[in-house]
Amino acid sequence: MTVTIRSVAPGDVDTILALESDLFGSDAWSPEVVAAELGHPASHYVVLADGEQVVGYGGLRSPGPGLPGDIQTLAIHPDYRGVGWGRKMLVHLLGIATARQVPEVFLEVRADNEAARHLYELCGFREIDRRPGYYQPDGVDAIVMCRTEAVTGEGAER
Repeated sequence: MTVTIRSVAPGDVDTILALESDLFGSDAWSPEVVAAELGHPASHYVVLADGEQVVGYGGLRSPGPGLPGDIQTLAIHPDYRGVGWGRKMLVHLLGIATARQVPEVFLEVRADNEAARHLYELCGFREIDRRPGYYQPDGVDAIVMCRTEAVTGEGAER
């Protein structure tokens, strides 16, 4: 297994759409939203690839130096969870934020996604707000998290 993190390529879109649907169910972004995200000039998306097969993806939106950024999504196929790939992808995206001089990074996570919340806390994110019933149609709260510390590669892992 040769697993790598790389920038999204045009040929990855169909696999990202399939993973989005499989992993997020009723919360999945539509193909139009995925296309808009991937094409947005302030977005930087990466994939986790096992050889040629995309098994995860994540995105950062950072409008410019000195402005806050957002982790838009982080998704990993279940067969690749629990071995550190989500953390490596997140650290990679945070490294991009640092290179883009982003002073703080925000994200939203489902309140019932304990594994993701734990990952974000390990990488320095702290809960700052809650949005009741944000995720529809399930009515699950969103937890808003923020990280304000500088990120430098693997050193971001705690």
